[in-house]
Amino acid sequence: MLLAGCAGVQVGSISPAEYLAQRRGDVLTTGRLSTSAQEVLRVIGSDADLCRKDGQACRQALADSPGITDEQRLSALSEVWLQVALAEEKSNGSGGLTGSKAPAGAAIDAWLESARHAYAYLFFTARNPRDRAFEDRQTQVRDYYNYAVQQAITGLFGRYQKSNEAGPPAIPQVGGWHIDSDLSALQLQPGAAVPQELIPAASLTFSGLRNIYRRDGFGAELVAVTDERPHADKVPYRETPFPALTAVLKFDGADLRQVMATRSLRIVVFDPYKTSTVRLGEQDIPLAANFTSGYGLWLARSDFALQALRSLFGSADGLTQPRIYLMQPYDPNRRTIVMLHGLASSPEAWINVANEVLGDETLRRRYQVWQVYYPTNAPLPINNLAIREAVTQTLAHFDPSGKAEASRNITLIGHSMGGVLSRLMVSSSEDKLWEALLESYPMQGAQQTRIEKRLAPYLRFEPLPQVSDAIFIASPHRGTDFANNRISRWVANLITLPVTMLGQLSDISRELIRIAPGKQDLGPLRIPNSIDNLSDRDPFVRLSSGLPMNPRVRLHSIIGNDTPGVPLAEASDGIVPYASAHLDGASSELVIPSQHSVQENPLAILEIRRILREQLALPAVAAPIATAKP
Repeated sequence: MLLAGCAGVQVGSISPAEYLAQRRGDVLTTGRLSTSAQEVLRVIGSDADLCRKDGQACRQALADSPGITDEQRLSALSEVWLQVALAEEKSNGSGGLTGSKAPAGAAIDAWLESARHAYAYLFFTARNPRDRAFEDRQTQVRDYYNYAVQQAITGLFGRYQKSNEAGPPAIPQVGGWHIDSDLSALQLQPGAAVPQELIPAASLTFSGLRNIYRRDGFGAELVAVTDERPHADKVPYRETPFPALTAVLKFDGADLRQVMATRSLRIVVFDPYKTSTVRLGEQDIPLAANFTSGYGLWLARSDFALQALRSLFGSADGLTQPRIYLMQPYDPNRRTIVMLHGLASSPEAWINVANEVLGDETLRRRYQVWQVYYPTNAPLPINNLAIREAVTQTLAHFDPSGKAEASRNITLIGHSMGGVLSRLMVSSSEDKLWEALLESYPMQGAQQTRIEKRLAPYLRFEPLPQVSDAIFIASPHRGTDFANNRISRWVANLITLPVTMLGQLSDISRELIRIAPGKQDLGPLRIPNSIDNLSDRDPFVRLSSGLPMNPRVRLHSIIGNDTPGVPLAEASDGIVPYASAHLDGASSELVIPSQHSVQENPLAILEIRRILREQLALPAVAAPIATAKP
């Protein structure tokens, strides 16, 4: 009688953390089946332990039981197959992509089964994904699909690479599956090389990047690691060697029965910059994307910091010509941002700037980033010409007609010396530089004609017509006295120009010296190094700072101030004085409490975002472009 009086159900309390763990914990996050899957197993008279001991019987019972709904059945089977795949990889020692060997066929088969059941749950049950938009279970099943697709594709890629060692390349067929692929959305060029690696974006973490920008959705977020294109040394542009990809698996079948009976599927790969939705189950589904991992991997593997120093000091393996790196596959419909770093620097100067700018969804849809990497030991006239030619060649290659949006309304963003070069690219030399040379070195006749022909590319130039906006960051337009101090001069004496670079002007320099033997200073055309060119006493800097700029170009200044309490006119960022960075007539100017590397300041990045957004709302100002020839 006493036992009969005891309550069969007792109540307790749990913390919010325990509540969320019960609702959202699953085989991916805890290693144990979710509460939802365990409920379904109990309904059919099983449990997680019994299912682990006799997996085949458990899965068969789930497939055959009439007492559960299709949603319960398919979501539970997707998770159970995921558990099988994880166990297979662990026992095989592959650990997926990062393991010591390619996954076994049994593991890939389990990943495909998990993805197939998730796919069927999402698109071939009575309710569509929108009907379950607020359900935790659908989010879990979407994660099962995305993770299973990631592991299946990287596993197949590993086996593909292994099979290529013995014969012609072919997609591996495992577990009786017929696997096809569709890469049409990538718009690959004929003969494009197969990636060397295929890395899950979710497996990468980065120090130095403030944020990872991604888009939630459907599909596996991947980074492809590719070789540089053949003959890349003969062209100035480099397409991204680490493109972001998003892959989905589409299983054959028009209804639930056909999908669950098929052994045929297709791997479909997308460029997430160009594709934001995918059509599945007669619905437009958001496509997952990771926009940061490819960029971060490029910077981590580039070794830019060391190469920039080698270039500065004229090392044989340093940079001698500008390169333009496209941060994503070229898109003719996006405006182009061209970034130029400063002295002794590289694209690493823009680590967070490029990532944060394209972290803005509106800007990412409308802009693409090109980063210029140039030898900062070269004098300004040489780099001005070389970078102009590199930009022009790159535009001509990708847009020969010059009519694409990418070739119009280009925005230049330059930091420090890169800002000085950006200003030269939107300036007109008129005859001022040539006339200044003639004042110091009187010439006439054939001699003048010969020298003028050789020097015209360096001394005569017009604004790049494709540019509509320029953002100057801590730019010493009028030079800086910092370049004259003892340490700067000591470093300047260590800087060496490569023989190939010296050869461009050394013969002209010798001829000018012969014209005026007592004048060793060649005025605006002497061959200085980069620190010389940043001095406020440098003849070229003093002359070029007064050159007229294209009046159609909107100018913006972002200036650092590291001298609190000092009047603005006398302020400095520690290297560049405000008076040198300031531009009269600029559309905007923002002074930020900061040292010279102001481009990394969050306030500066927000200002760049503001300017770029503002540009989208303004009328186009870039001049029409004549047909370009590669």
